[in-house]
Amino acid sequence: MGLGVLILGLIVFLGAHTFITFRDARAAAIARLGVGYRALFALVALAGLVLIIYGYGQYRAHDWVQVWSPPAFMRHITVGLMLFAAIFFTAAFIPSHIKATLKHPMLAGVKTWALAHLISNGDLGSIVLFGAFLAWGVYARIAAKRRGDLGAVTAPAGWTNDVIVVALGIVIYLALGYAFHPMVIGVPVFGR
Repeated sequence: MGLGVLILGLIVFLGAHTFITFRDARAAAIARLGVGYRALFALVALAGLVLIIYGYGQYRAHDWVQVWSPPAFMRHITVGLMLFAAIFFTAAFIPSHIKATLKHPMLAGVKTWALAHLISNGDLGSIVLFGAFLAWGVYARIAAKRRGDLGAVTAPAGWTNDVIVVALGIVIYLALGYAFHPMVIGVPVFGR
């Protein structure tokens, strides 16, 4: 049951995010719905996210299927990659050299997050969840490049914003590792 809900949530959430890569269809929907487009998109994405969270939780509690057992050292690689993912996510919101270099830092963050979790989780639900996000991240980056979306192409003068991005990224990384992940996901990140 949980795995089915997880898959449905992924279809809804990633489907909505894939829809926006079809610019003509998106423009037609915006023209037809006006301001309601954003509200509808947010509602659909939120519904998908709720289904993903609920489905994954139910899967972990009742339907666990172990496909392979990752070596213990993979956990350390995951923890290291997550620092980069947090910095990439942060860079999406602050003009910086990091943002200009990555072009699409949010997509880089999603791909890094998904890959990091994929290599250290060998159960079916995790493979489906993180594999789907990784595949979508790769698709979305290719779609952006094909439509000529260059992302952030110029960096601000100086390196102050880069320092801010890295510092905030580290704070977010530590908050995720010490608070969010153990309390919400139920899996400690540090000191396990």
